[in-house]
Amino acid sequence: MATTTTKQDYYELLGVPRKAAQKEIRQAYRRLARKYHPDLNPGDKSSEEKFKQVQEAYDVLSDAKKRQMYDQFGFDAERRAAVPPEEADANGVHFDFGGFDFGGSAGAGNAGGSGGANFRDIFSQFFRGGAGQAVAQEAEPGSDLEYQIEISFWEAVRGTVKTLTITRLDACSACNGTGTVGSPQVCEACGGTGQSTQTSGRMRFNVPCTRCGGTGHTRTLCSACRGEGRVRRTETIDVRIPAGVQTGSRVRVAGHGNAGTNGAPPGDLYIITEVQPHPYFDRRGDDLYTVVPITVSEAALGAKIEVPTLDGRSQLRVPPGTNSGQKLRLREKGVPSLRRHGQRGDLYVELQVIVPKPVDERVRNLLKELARLEPEDPRGDLFARAS
Repeated sequence: MATTTTKQDYYELLGVPRKAAQKEIRQAYRRLARKYHPDLNPGDKSSEEKFKQVQEAYDVLSDAKKRQMYDQFGFDAERRAAVPPEEADANGVHFDFGGFDFGGSAGAGNAGGSGGANFRDIFSQFFRGGAGQAVAQEAEPGSDLEYQIEISFWEAVRGTVKTLTITRLDACSACNGTGTVGSPQVCEACGGTGQSTQTSGRMRFNVPCTRCGGTGHTRTLCSACRGEGRVRRTETIDVRIPAGVQTGSRVRVAGHGNAGTNGAPPGDLYIITEVQPHPYFDRRGDDLYTVVPITVSEAALGAKIEVPTLDGRSQLRVPPGTNSGQKLRLREKGVPSLRRHGQRGDLYVELQVIVPKPVDERVRNLLKELARLEPEDPRGDLFARAS
């Protein structure tokens, strides 16, 4: 009695959601193809079978028409979908007539063919060829990298240079990032045409050669990077942190992300800064805030006092009759601005009046005399305003 084999869903096989974009599907396929490729797992039958399954899933999901049919009919598409005569899909596959076979083998006795060919055999587009040979791959720009560093308050407002050790994917020096070595050779399977003809039942297919990927030429995989074109390297670099960064700022170092594939440009490196707080200055954007104590006489009569700033000591004029909590501004004494070149924020000084303690009789007498000279009760209309 024949047994029925349940095929694994193509999306589950590649480990992507059903609404995955083509880029996500392509990346998942390449990752799994490298993992299970027979050249990298010699003699491992399970890896070889897994490699074929991954290829079959990618063949369907990478093509818009085939993916639409699979999403609608699943593995039953052979009976329920038909393709118009001589219609060519986006991958250069031409159909005479008939339907799709999503896995099962076709009957023998195919016209012009030596035997049955299933869906995997017909639509297979290999990531790499056999016998250590590689087919052309699509160039993809390198991905960006992010590193987070902690810097001091003064490093943030003055700028600094930090020495960092990063690990990234760099172009393989053995193959110059191509993933292959040696001169291109004419593909033996297609004779350099890049095309092969296959038949299945009443269907005849012109498909890209599975050995060379339709290029007509093959090259040997680079043993240093195993055909990836990139190798993981650790390097030490100096990064200039500009003045004015704050927690969450992103400093871009162009070209120091992961290398691209097949000659594509590399990504960028982004340094995310976390700034340590300062015990005296409170930073809010480009402005600084601080609290400075003053005496009762300075508050009442006015005075010129010295306050600390980023540039050292600066004089601040306290107007007569200043109340505790009043804020005065020193322009351009804040942090250099990242967005406005050559400009700085302001420094806001909150004045805190310190009341003298009556430590002796003389001080008490002076305070009593001051109380008698008070012109009015500061709480005179408090209850009226509160009612």
